[in-house]
Amino acid sequence: MTESQDTPRTFPDLDVNGIKAILPHRYPMLMIDKIVDITLDGATGVKSVTANEPFFEGHFPQMPVMPGVLIIEAMAQTAAAYTAYVEEIDTEGKVVLFMGIEKAKFRHPVFPGEQLRIETKIASKRPPVWRYEAKAYVNGKLATEASFGAMLTEPK
Repeated sequence: MTESQDTPRTFPDLDVNGIKAILPHRYPMLMIDKIVDITLDGATGVKSVTANEPFFEGHFPQMPVMPGVLIIEAMAQTAAAYTAYVEEIDTEGKVVLFMGIEKAKFRHPVFPGEQLRIETKIASKRPPVWRYEAKAYVNGKLATEASFGAMLTEPK
């Protein structure tokens, strides 16, 4: 085998500006800071969870934890940005919508000051529909996992 067959194709990391060029999300709903370790097989989204996140004020004041639904949103944003980037999909004027979430499990809470690392991969695709598997980790410990489907569409 040649070196190109042995080595998986990799892509440059995406910083927050690269993500914003692909996704329509903006603060406070942009849930990922960068995407790293990008290959044709998958990528890792990174979210630095700070005490300044607006949701911590009410979830929960006595023990602030990142809401599970926002962890799932971070997974979806990682998957959408990764797919558009690697497959060179023009997302201008388009949105990605959830089609379903399955097997979501919340195994460990995510606290302010922690870094969420979201590993995502495409399970199947038939554009404009993709299915993903994702796992989110904090300090190497599994925090959340889920499978989900999404569709690329134009707003009505």
